[in-house]
Amino acid sequence: MRLVLAMLAIAMPAGAATLRPVASVEAATIRLADLFDDAGPAGECVLGQAPPPGTRIVVEAAQLAAIARQFGVDWRPGSTSDRLVIDRPGRVVPRETVVAALRAALADLGAGSDLEIDIGGFSAPMVPPGSAVLAAIEQLDWDGGTGRFTGQLALSADGMAPQRLRLSGTAQEMVALPVAVRRLNPGQVITADDLRIGRVRAGVSRGEVVHAADEAIGLTLRRQAGAGQPIALGDLSRTPLVQKGARVTMRLRVPGLAVVATGQALEAGGGGEHIRVLNTTSRAIVEAEVTGPDEVRVLPGSQPVVVGTGRVAQLINANGNTP
Repeated sequence: MRLVLAMLAIAMPAGAATLRPVASVEAATIRLADLFDDAGPAGECVLGQAPPPGTRIVVEAAQLAAIARQFGVDWRPGSTSDRLVIDRPGRVVPRETVVAALRAALADLGAGSDLEIDIGGFSAPMVPPGSAVLAAIEQLDWDGGTGRFTGQLALSADGMAPQRLRLSGTAQEMVALPVAVRRLNPGQVITADDLRIGRVRAGVSRGEVVHAADEAIGLTLRRQAGAGQPIALGDLSRTPLVQKGARVTMRLRVPGLAVVATGQALEAGGGGEHIRVLNTTSRAIVEAEVTGPDEVRVLPGSQPVVVGTGRVAQLINANGNTP
């Protein structure tokens, strides 16, 4: 046993340094003591820059031996497979930090406060754990019409060199508008339960769409409306009080005279809309205003068109006379 201990003492002199198998470095630089235990007085010497946060580097045997000789460290590699992995922990910059910087920069360009920002496949870099991050946007170019932007993200944090990365994506201005709760089908009369307030792109609101629920409630859809989509004013019509082909009561009022006749609606129409109506007795077609369910008011001055071969009957002539 004494012989074995003596041999070990010869092979490993007192005070010999030990290579670390793995080094975790949180600072921005690598010290000699990060590589070797018992490095001696030179342990605080800086060897160079640490790897970026979240990455690692490998120092091979030959380079380790050269460092040991340079700083007088009592260490030699046992084989060419000796190596040291230097790891630097990091944390990913929160996406919200980048988006907040974009909002501030876009506001300087006149964008609204409500923006939907998409930075696509942007991969946020890592910074040292616990460090405060300062993010700013430089050279920002934004097209308010398409919403597309390009710019440069400038990042700085304690313990790392400043970074600059290219950014691109879309920033759409949003507004609150009534939208369909579910898919609404043609012919459906819109009720308050069919609508909710949703966020839609501002570009949509510049078109002829419903801006207040009261503009749509009680009206009939001409075309399908998708769930979550605003409703175009052109896709709405008054709910028909008169159906095409229906038998209607025709009323004509002129000073001192009121006439009631029976007609047939040639078009469907809602309250206040103008439709063509056929007087089933005279076979004259006149323009009338829908005033109620299956009721119309013949418009003064309407020039009737007589169909068929019977006598010409004018409900209203230029002098206001009636047949």
